[in-house]
Amino acid sequence: MARVVVKPASERKVKSKSKKVSSKKVIKPPTPHRSSIRPPKLDPKQIPNHVAIVMDGNGRWAKQRGLSRTAGHEAGELALVDIVHGAIEIGVKELSVYAFSTENWRRSPEEVKFLMGFNRQVIHDRRDELNDLGVKIRWVGREKKLWSSVISELNEAQALTKNNKVLTLNMCINYGGQAEILDAATAIAKDVLRKKLKPDSLNEKSFAKYLYAPQMSDVDLFLRSSGEQRTSNFLMWQSAYAEMVFLDVLWPDADRRTLWKAIEIYAERERRFGKA
Repeated sequence: MARVVVKPASERKVKSKSKKVSSKKVIKPPTPHRSSIRPPKLDPKQIPNHVAIVMDGNGRWAKQRGLSRTAGHEAGELALVDIVHGAIEIGVKELSVYAFSTENWRRSPEEVKFLMGFNRQVIHDRRDELNDLGVKIRWVGREKKLWSSVISELNEAQALTKNNKVLTLNMCINYGGQAEILDAATAIAKDVLRKKLKPDSLNEKSFAKYLYAPQMSDVDLFLRSSGEQRTSNFLMWQSAYAEMVFLDVLWPDADRRTLWKAIEIYAERERRFGKA
C-alpha cells in the first residue's frame, strides 16, 4: 500500500476564493431642487431628446443690480448646474449650451479675458460633479484663437467623462453656426481635391460628418432666455426642425423650472417635419 504523506498545515497551499470586485461605476442621482418641486409628468415621447440653450441675459441681470457684467456671468454658472440636474430628472439625453461664441471675441479685452478664465475654471471645478452624475462632457467649437489652457481643461473633462451615458453636455466654446458650416465646406473641398470624395455623392448625411461633432443629434427644443427672439448663430444646421421657445427670464434667474416650463410648451407643439 502506498504511503500517504500529509504535509503540516503551515506547508499546505490553501486556495482562497477571491470575490470579484465590481468595477461598475456608481452614478449619483441629481440633487432635488431646493423647493422640492418635481418635474412635470409627461409622456416620454413628449420629452425632447436634445435641448439647445442660448444662455442670455447675464449682463442685463448684473446691470439691474448695479454689478459688473462679470458678476452676471458668475451668477449664471449656478443656473447652468441646476438645469443640468433638472435635465437629468426629466429625461433629456443631450444638452447643448452656448458658452462662448466666435462673435464674443469682439467684446472688450477685459471681458474676453474674464470669460476665457471663467470657462476654464468652471470646467475644472464642475467636471467631477458632472462625472459623478454620469454626464459626458463634449467640447464643440473651433480650436483657433481659443486659449490653450481652456482646451487643456476641455480635453481632460472629455477624457474623464467619455464613458458616461446619462446625459451628454455639449459645451459650445468658440462656436459659431456659420463658422461650423464654413469649416465643414472647406474640409469637403479639400477631400474633393484629394479625390477622397465625389461631389455628386454628397448629401445631408455625409455633409454632417464634417461638422464639429458628427455624433450630435438634431436639436428638438431650442431655448433662449432673456426674452430675445433670435438664434444668434447657434447650431444652425442641427436646429433645422427644432421647436423654438423664448422665455422672458434673465439667465442667472433661470433654473430647472425654466427648462421644465419650456419642455411643457414643447410638449404641446405638433412637429410635422415638412408633412401636411
